[in-house]
Amino acid sequence: MTKQIWLNLPVKEVAKSKAFFSKIGFSFNEEHDTPSSTCMIVGEGKFVVMLFEESLFASFSQNKLTDTKLSSEVLISIDAESVAEVDELAKKVAEAGGTVFAPPAESQGWMYGFGFADLDGHRWNVLFMDFSKLS
Repeated sequence: MTKQIWLNLPVKEVAKSKAFFSKIGFSFNEEHDTPSSTCMIVGEGKFVVMLFEESLFASFSQNKLTDTKLSSEVLISIDAESVAEVDELAKKVAEAGGTVFAPPAESQGWMYGFGFADLDGHRWNVLFMDFSKLS
């Protein structure tokens, strides 16, 4: 049966993407690095996001890549532990060259978050959820 799940994302330049995600606080399992891929680790559960250069990714998927300037295929959501952590990550994203497309704000009275696009246009959603305010 299935033991793990991971996400594969195409990127233009692995080194630039790795530098961007390092600046905003993600870590990497460099044992799995190749010249055209890297293994990013997300969160306490150590969720794996593999970043593959576009040509290698396309060879795996055997499909045309989505133009992230025109459309989204996925919204990757991650949690934050506080409002301050959301604000801090939004600042780091902007400083590292990402695009904050939805600035930090409250939503539905119990969530606080923001949305950003990484260097390759993949969209991410960061949320602090205060379930005590959920009605």
